[in-house]
Amino acid sequence: MQIETLKIFCDLVETRSFSQAAERNFVTQSAVSQQVRGLEGRFKRRLLERVRGRRELHLTQEGEAFYEASREVLQAYGRLEESMRQLSGTVGGTVRVATVYSVGLHELPPVVREFMGLYPRAKIDLEYSRTTRVVRDVLGGAVDLGVVAYPEKRRGLEVVPLGGDRLVFISRPEHPLARRKKLRAADLQGQNFVHFERDIPTRRATDRILRAHNVAVQRVAEFDNIETIKRAVEVGLGVAVVPRPSVLDERRSGQLAVVPLVEPEWERAVGVVYRSDRALSTAARKFVELLQRHGSRA
Repeated sequence: MQIETLKIFCDLVETRSFSQAAERNFVTQSAVSQQVRGLEGRFKRRLLERVRGRRELHLTQEGEAFYEASREVLQAYGRLEESMRQLSGTVGGTVRVATVYSVGLHELPPVVREFMGLYPRAKIDLEYSRTTRVVRDVLGGAVDLGVVAYPEKRRGLEVVPLGGDRLVFISRPEHPLARRKKLRAADLQGQNFVHFERDIPTRRATDRILRAHNVAVQRVAEFDNIETIKRAVEVGLGVAVVPRPSVLDERRSGQLAVVPLVEPEWERAVGVVYRSDRALSTAARKFVELLQRHGSRA
C-alpha cells in the first residue's frame, strides 16, 4: 500500500466527489474507484457506502476509523517531507489553497505567479468556492489555507489579516449615477440591485451598511459568483456593489461604469485562515508572507 492511495482515499472523503478526488491526484475517476476497492479488499471491510439514487458517499464505522488513521499517517509523512526539505534548504511541495471567486480570480494571480518564480519547486493548488465551503475545507483538512473576505475568528482557526479593498458601485455607462465622481450610501436609495447571495459575507456587509444609512434598494437578482453579477449589470438588469479589483478590466474597456463609495465602512477586509492545530509547511508560510506583503501594498 502506497502513501498516494491513502491520500486519494482522504481526498475522496473530504470532497465527497470521485471527480474532485481524481482531479486533485491527477488520475481518472475509475482509478479512484479501483483504489477504494483495493483498500476494502486488503482489509476485508467496507469503507464507503453510496446512497442509491443519489450521488452521496457515507463512511462506514470502519471507514471512519480508517480515514482518521490515514490522516494521521499523511500528516506524519508531510512532516517528514518538510523536515527533509528544511535540511536541504529548499522550499517545495504543494500548498492547497481555497478562496472565494472575487479574490481568487482578480487578486491572487499575481501573487501566485511571483511565488512560483521565487520557489520553482513549490506548487499552488488553487480552487474557488464560497466562504462557507472554504472554511469547511480548511477545518476538515482538505486544504491548507483559505483566503476569504471578512474573515471571522472562530474556534480552531487562525486568521491572518491581509488588508482590504474598497467596495464600489457599478452600473451600465448610461446609468444616471455613472456620471458621478463619487457616491454616498444615500444615493443608492431605490436602485434596482443585483446582489451577492445572502450568506456571502460581502452581501451581509452591504446590507448592514445600507441599513445603517436607512437606505432601501430593490432586489432584482442574487448570484453567488462575481462574474455573473458583472454580466447581469452589463445587460442592464440593475446596479451592484462589488470589490474594486474585480472590475478593473471592465472599467478600462468601458463595459461598466465604476464609481467610488465615500463612506469608510465600504472597505472590505480580506484575510487568510488556517487550522490552529496544524503547523504550516515552509511553502505555506512563505505564501502567507507573500500575501501579507502584497496586502500591505494595496
